[in-house]
Amino acid sequence: MKPAVRYKRASAETMRREILRRAVDIASAEGLEGLSIGGLAEAMRMSKSGIFAHFGSKKELQLATVETAKDIFTQLVVAPAMGKARGVERLHAMLENWLRYVEKGVFSGGCFFFAASAEFDSRRGAVRNRIAELMQNWLRALEHEVAYAKKHGELPSAIQPAQFAFELHACVQEANWAFKLFEDKSAIRLARRAIAERVGVAGAAGRRRS
Repeated sequence: MKPAVRYKRASAETMRREILRRAVDIASAEGLEGLSIGGLAEAMRMSKSGIFAHFGSKKELQLATVETAKDIFTQLVVAPAMGKARGVERLHAMLENWLRYVEKGVFSGGCFFFAASAEFDSRRGAVRNRIAELMQNWLRALEHEVAYAKKHGELPSAIQPAQFAFELHACVQEANWAFKLFEDKSAIRLARRAIAERVGVAGAAGRRRS
């Protein structure tokens, strides 16, 4: 490959990443349906044709935006937790990283996937299916850590992993909702306390029985 061609390709990939990073932020606040090639072109100070060159359709733009949001979530929430010991320690890290992601305002609209889920939960199609798949994968990841902790005596044998993961997931979901809708910063603190108490009490019970 000639240097000029390689540089052009690298520049195109860099520009696509910059466009998608802006698209994720816009979609978190205005919705994926509110995301348009024209609006994105204005936000990026580019021509519509310049945006269209990267995305042939609105659906392609939406799907690429979802994948970018997934990559950012993985980088900030999932990957750091993978360095922790499996079980309660990793479970707590996953939830704490998630709360920090909301608290720091990574996206102007809060957690991208909560917003996208609410927007597409009654729709049909590829975008809705991908959002549902990613959210289900995350909930299952929490459930698997609960199951691992239960198996190794960190949580009581009576714990139902799916139920426990659902409750912990709901704590962060509620925090995100209150934090954004009411601008209530205490929502993050309340969620941290609820998670710590729920996991701590269960963990103590598990250790007593082991």
